[in-house]
Amino acid sequence: MTGTAVAAVRRAVRGFLDSVEVPPELCVAVSGGADSLALCEATAYVGHHRGHRVRALVVDHGLQEGSAKIAGDAAAAAKSLGADEAEVRRVDVTGPGGPEAAARKARYRALAGHDLVLLGHTLDDQAETVLLGLGRGSGPRSLAGMRPHDPPWGRPLLAVPRATTRAACAELGVEPWDDPHNAEPRFTRVRLRTEVLPLLEDVLNGGVSGALARTASQLREDSEALDTMADMIFTRAGGSEGLDAGVLAAEPAAIRRRVIRRWLLQSGVRELTDAHLRAVDDLVARWRGQGGVWLPGNLEARRAHGRLCVISQPTTRGE
Repeated sequence: MTGTAVAAVRRAVRGFLDSVEVPPELCVAVSGGADSLALCEATAYVGHHRGHRVRALVVDHGLQEGSAKIAGDAAAAAKSLGADEAEVRRVDVTGPGGPEAAARKARYRALAGHDLVLLGHTLDDQAETVLLGLGRGSGPRSLAGMRPHDPPWGRPLLAVPRATTRAACAELGVEPWDDPHNAEPRFTRVRLRTEVLPLLEDVLNGGVSGALARTASQLREDSEALDTMADMIFTRAGGSEGLDAGVLAAEPAAIRRRVIRRWLLQSGVRELTDAHLRAVDDLVARWRGQGGVWLPGNLEARRAHGRLCVISQPTTRGE
């Protein structure tokens, strides 16, 4: 007999797969933790009934002693739970932004290259993401949290609590691996998980994680509607000579900045911050003949003859 937690995870996976175009092979990212193991079992169960092949992808970050064995055990567990194939991919974790960010970037690079890769992010992960965005003032895109489907990534468990995935593993008789990094208070997410969210749950009488996840969903719907409107304005204002400032000036700030953000990214601007975006927006909303705005990558946004344009500036000697 299927336990209630296993059934809940399978139901979430089934609902997600009903909502997207599913390739012949389903890939699942498996770490060996409760979330990914429960997801792997549910994907294999639902996927096989629909005629799909299931491949587990295990990333070995090499950040701790015995990581190769941990990855191998995760691959073996995935196969025992029904995956047709389990593949271990070793990565080098380097780069800016601290160990958390570097490991995440390396992991996503290793998992890329497939039509659909399912990730085990839960409702609790979504709540943590929203809190991080709120604390950092990252704006509505961050507060909208993770998307259930952001090709090639799929997140079927965003409405499933972490407690349910742990219960599912218990029902399946599987012992998940607990990453010791998940207990390290030097990581921001760990402190959110172990200190901030429990305190909020206590002060606000429970239900905080669910409320944050619902807020993310509502903001995501609003953002998607604004993005659709911004796409239409981008088509009207865009052109080979840049953006028509007159068209942009007639639009509300929320739409105008979305158009400018898309245009700057397409123009090759990287590491775009809110300060950059607002400074370029001032060339439209607060135009008084000011000079251009310097942007990352030796680029500059200027307004000339009623249009915004991005030009490349020569790298100065010594940079």
